[in-house]
Amino acid sequence: MPLPLPRVLFFGFRSTRSFPSMSSLPSASACTAAAEGGRYKARLRGVVFDMDGTLTVPVIDFPAMYRSVLGEEEYLAVKSKNPSGIDILNHIECWSPEKRRRAYEIIADFERQGLDRLQIMPGASELCDFLDRRKIRRGLITRNVKAAVDLFHCRFGITFAPALSREFRPYKPDPAPLLHICSTWEVQSNEVMMIGDSLKDDVACGKRAGAFTCLLDETGRYDSPEYAKVEFKPDYKVSSLAEILSILEENFDLTP
Repeated sequence: MPLPLPRVLFFGFRSTRSFPSMSSLPSASACTAAAEGGRYKARLRGVVFDMDGTLTVPVIDFPAMYRSVLGEEEYLAVKSKNPSGIDILNHIECWSPEKRRRAYEIIADFERQGLDRLQIMPGASELCDFLDRRKIRRGLITRNVKAAVDLFHCRFGITFAPALSREFRPYKPDPAPLLHICSTWEVQSNEVMMIGDSLKDDVACGKRAGAFTCLLDETGRYDSPEYAKVEFKPDYKVSSLAEILSILEENFDLTP
């Protein structure tokens, strides 16, 4: 069965290592615009993935988790003020130690249930094989815990390096983890793409770091008008990981 044609949308622990300065670098969006003008293809040297809902099939009921942590009334209030999604980890940071501990217990329980049903996302293995053949680095950033990353590596036999979990601070949507990976790889942020299923975490992290971004939106939820005015919008938007192969081949210089 032929692959579906890509639905591509163009939209105008804390590390002590030093990150490359972004002030003198062209942004990924600027590179995209130039590439569209036919002048050149931007070079791509690395791809960084989100894990839950991107490399793995979504199994965690995040709205239910947020309701359990916040309560119905606060959940609705916080949701109304954050159109791109609730940053639950950041929200509970200001809580008292005891209240925050209980919140983390609830979150951890939902995550454990997710591990029991862990499945790899269709197209993930093929995309990783493609990147390996092209000698393009693969990294991972997740707000889940290290145990979940270790289980993913072990169960599916696909490893990412660096693979940064919630133990790395600050976590997404702060650009620090992505900049840390760029520094480790010794590449510029505008030579990297961030792929994820969250506007508020993955796209925001990538944009703030100066990287290309690709939003995985399997169900078209982000086509809703409520997301029209969010601060950060992706360079590309797809409904499956399989679509990313043609995006990379058509729009980027993949020379090692």
